Order: sequence, then C-alpha cells, then structure tokens
Amino acid sequence: FKNAGFYRTVRKNNQPNNNFKIEVIQGGLFSDEEIKKHPGIRHETTQETGIKHLDGTISMARNEPGTASTEFFICIGNQPELDFGGKRNADGQGFAAFGKVIKGMDVVRKIQQLPDENQYLKEPVRIISMNIR
Repeated sequence: FKNAGFYRTVRKNNQPNNNFKIEVIQGGLFSDEEIKKHPGIRHETTQETGIKHLDGTISMARNEPGTASTEFFICIGNQPELDFGGKRNADGQGFAAFGKVIKGMDVVRKIQQLPDENQYLKEPVRIISMNIR
C-alpha cells in the first residue's frame, strides 16, 4: 500500500440518503490507474468465512462481487448491514471481511471525525505503516 491513505469517512450524520447507515473509514490507493492494474479478487462472503463486521473489522470495499482490489474500510462499531444478507448493498452479498485492527482504534476514531465534504476527507490521511499478520 505504498502511497495509500484514508480518504473517506462515513458517519451517521453524513449519509442522509441511505436508509441503512454505517460507520467506517475507507482507504486504499484511490487511483483509477492503480485500481486497473489490480484485478478484482474472488468475493468471500461473511457467510463463508464467519468473519462479521464488528468494531475494528477490516473489509474490502467493492462495487460488484469480485471487483474488490485496492480499497478497504475499517468498521467503527458493529455493522451487521455489511454482512451477508445485510441491506447496505442491494445484492445482499455483503463485503469480504478479512481482518481486525488489534492496536490503534483510537486513531481510527480520530480519522472518522476529521472534517469532510460529502464523505471525502478534506485532507486525506497518509498511511505510513500498516502490518498484516
């Protein structure tokens, strides 16, 4: 995730047109050129993996199943509408959860509260270091 960052914050108060509100921060490469370089990965539902969208869960952002590649989000609080059968996406497939923040949720919560315009942070937060174990 060289040159990646957090660029989107979704809070209950900044998604007026969504019936099923969520709370997450989203990050990744956020570049159409970079996204095109990385093919989508197979969509693994929460029904398959058993990993639910709970506080601190890390999950792949996507449009359609199988399109996730370079973008991810972190849940703030439990987000069952993002699981298989949830209503956040019309297809009901949910999002592919794959990990959990084990240290630094205080930082995640601070990022979520940064100033935004239409859910996009006014100043993206660069990712200096992120480890996957």
